[in-house]
Amino acid sequence: MQLKSLRIFDAVCDTGSFGAAAQRLHTVQSNVTAHIKKLEDELGVQLMERSSTPVRLTPAGHTLLPHAQRLLQTHDATCALFAGDAPPAGSLRIGAMESTAALRLPSVLAQLYQAHPHIDLQLRTGPSGWLLEELQRGTLDCALVAGQPPHPRWWGQAVFQEELVLVSCAPLQQLPSPEMLLSTPFLAFRQSCSYRQRIELLLASQGITGVRIMEMGSLDAILGCVAAGMGFALMPLALMHSQQSRFGVHTLVLPEPLRSQIALVDTWLVAPEREGWSPQLHALADLLVAPALSA
Repeated sequence: MQLKSLRIFDAVCDTGSFGAAAQRLHTVQSNVTAHIKKLEDELGVQLMERSSTPVRLTPAGHTLLPHAQRLLQTHDATCALFAGDAPPAGSLRIGAMESTAALRLPSVLAQLYQAHPHIDLQLRTGPSGWLLEELQRGTLDCALVAGQPPHPRWWGQAVFQEELVLVSCAPLQQLPSPEMLLSTPFLAFRQSCSYRQRIELLLASQGITGVRIMEMGSLDAILGCVAAGMGFALMPLALMHSQQSRFGVHTLVLPEPLRSQIALVDTWLVAPEREGWSPQLHALADLLVAPALSA
């Protein structure tokens, strides 16, 4: 069944005549007659008694009418949603690095929910490499990752800048010696974590190639183990402002030129090309991109 046929059927039911329905829909009466006949042929029933004035529905016509109206309402609501004439609704699958989810997203997602309560938010966390793989597979609508999107057909915009600092269990006045860095493990997320790559760059800058990194599954596990004296970590400074007192750890800002070369990391919002965006994704990008561009 064509939606056009159902819309003509609904107009005939509402006006009571083929001629009035044709006038309302800016078409000719023969077109109305043809669509009603097409519906009847498709369903194998008679929908209207043409001999009466106004036109009367048969029992089959009465049965079809509410179904036709629901289909038309769903169609019109869907068109309004993508035209921006209705509030965004439906699922929005967001991926983010765990530190970004803990530090940057709570206020953003709260604003999004308050403005558009019919959006069904789904958040998954993981390393940047894994998030990009999930985006490629189509299991995420967008992802917040470290650095620019590697795929030439992806859309991307830098939305935050983080400064990574060295986290330790005891106060540090300067960068530990190469000997201490060599003998002390670093705690980080699993492979494909961009911050883990920064650890490798930091150690390489000190002439250390045998990097010893212990993988942890969560942010709390990393900071808890650092606090217990198990090793060092690299974490965003802004995140440590809220976590430092909780875990009793200490931070050291990397000296120049390491700070500029290694510590400053842009977080990008990455998504497929904008032509395929949902209204929900547009709403999230509006919250993230506009402040970033004005910063």
